[in-house]
Amino acid sequence: MLYTEIENTISSFDFNRISEERRMVLQPLIDFIQRKADHKRDIRLNLICTHNSRRSHLSQVWAQAAAAHYSIKNVSCYSGGTEATALFPMVAETLALSGFKVKTLSEGKNPVYAIKFASNELPVIGFSKTYDDDFNPESEFAAIMTCSQADGGCPFIAGAEIRIPITFEDPKISDGTAQQKQIYQERSIQIGTEMFYVFSQIKL
Repeated sequence: MLYTEIENTISSFDFNRISEERRMVLQPLIDFIQRKADHKRDIRLNLICTHNSRRSHLSQVWAQAAAAHYSIKNVSCYSGGTEATALFPMVAETLALSGFKVKTLSEGKNPVYAIKFASNELPVIGFSKTYDDDFNPESEFAAIMTCSQADGGCPFIAGAEIRIPITFEDPKISDGTAQQKQIYQERSIQIGTEMFYVFSQIKL
């Protein structure tokens, strides 16, 4: 069971708002997860963006929560960038607003967070790293490109079984504006809705 506050957030997700065009973008990820589930194989998703600071982390955390919500077993979600920077603090704040329990494990230039979505599940460990960092899988994973810059700048992801572009608009455009909190929340809800839609389509 996910935390009640997260369940409340999920209740606002409306799959009907996902366009037909967007569903076609998400379908290759559904197919990858379904194939792995059918053969009872480990499902590894590496969500990749340029700086591993915003969209890739939101995608990683929501995908891991979605797998737990729909009881899809053996799912491990990772994230990485083409370069390492830091998980942007507004991302941690936005996830906390949606009901995730966020704990800072270490501070500094690249803080490390434990992000929990359920009392009996392992937390997602959130920090910025490159997609090929030792923390991430070496092979047999789907590389999901969450920003067009990383998708265009990374023609080859070593070890990836499949590469799936599912790009999102960068909430960074709102940094330093009065709309920042709202824009981050909107992007988080969009990513959450789409990741939950993906896992809702998996037949066990």
